[in-house]
Amino acid sequence: MVGAACAYYAARSGLTVTVLDRGPVAGGTTGAGEGNLLVSDKEPGPELELALLSSQLWRELAELLPPVTEYEPKGGLVVASGEAGMAALRDFAAGQENAGVTAHEIPADRLHDLEPHLTPALAGGFHYPQDAQVQPALAAAHLLKAAGERVRLRLGEEVTGLLTGASGEVRGVRTASGEVHGPYVVNAAGTWGGELARLAGVELPVLPRRGFVLVTEPLPRVVRHKVYAADYVADVASGSAALQTSAVVEGTPAGPVLIGASRERVGYDRSLSVEVLRRLAAGATALFPALAGVRVMRTYAGFRPYLPDHLPAIGPDPRVPGLLHACGHEGAGIGLAPATGLVIARYLTGGEPLLDTAPFRPDRFPAAV
Repeated sequence: MVGAACAYYAARSGLTVTVLDRGPVAGGTTGAGEGNLLVSDKEPGPELELALLSSQLWRELAELLPPVTEYEPKGGLVVASGEAGMAALRDFAAGQENAGVTAHEIPADRLHDLEPHLTPALAGGFHYPQDAQVQPALAAAHLLKAAGERVRLRLGEEVTGLLTGASGEVRGVRTASGEVHGPYVVNAAGTWGGELARLAGVELPVLPRRGFVLVTEPLPRVVRHKVYAADYVADVASGSAALQTSAVVEGTPAGPVLIGASRERVGYDRSLSVEVLRRLAAGATALFPALAGVRVMRTYAGFRPYLPDHLPAIGPDPRVPGLLHACGHEGAGIGLAPATGLVIARYLTGGEPLLDTAPFRPDRFPAAV
């Protein structure tokens, strides 16, 4: 999705773009995502600024992309089981509102107005009308299509090396099929962004953070919003490598309910974890007891591109002239893609990047000893 957004905005700026992918469109992390477009889980700071800009851009893209992409500005609902949790949500929302986020406190006796099937055993929550959702694989594919003839798509071609000039500047990439020449290379390889960076001789400490999603049978609209427990925010911000699970439940226009979320750093191990699935199911039914009798049709795993400070790497790499990075968005890449793509396009064309990109500098991490 991030690569598609970079290609789209670069093409819109008048550039010619070649998109290389070793697999199919959305064959990696994008195809394993839920399609979250969230501001609700982000504290004030650079990532929230990126999310707010992306939220505006997603609304514009929704007018351009076909309905099959399932853009749905349904809003998010964050709930707390006790008064301590509600106090923490109030503090969090107050800081967000000062940064431009809209958040409405919902008392316990009004939660059912938003979610009729939600458990009554809750202390309240906050409604975030700016949260939205999209079908990520279809959105990426149609965004590439919308970019037009300036974008050339080459699938099934893995980048095996970077071409450089006499002064070390980028001159293109090498694949098994030959060389692709160009003055800029954008690293939008997601979880594998660190590997591509190493081909250029630089370190970018991207690590895979595995997550599972449960997909139920198609249902009437049991869940109207993206609903998640307050501890999800803490899990997103955590740097722990251990298994973490928090209840995240959302319906889709097609009918199935998507259930998450888990996080753990286990390398690229795709092994099915029954313990994780059990935890996800238990968390979902605790929030929505009606789901206890619903069948799970399938489950899948994906790898979030994790960077140690939880911020993506966006922009030119001063260590290699002509190399730009657009990766490391962890679980927020779908939501943050449009702003990332626009920032990259501005760099490529010499324009202003629209926001302070210093926190996203690719060379901000200390060199490995």
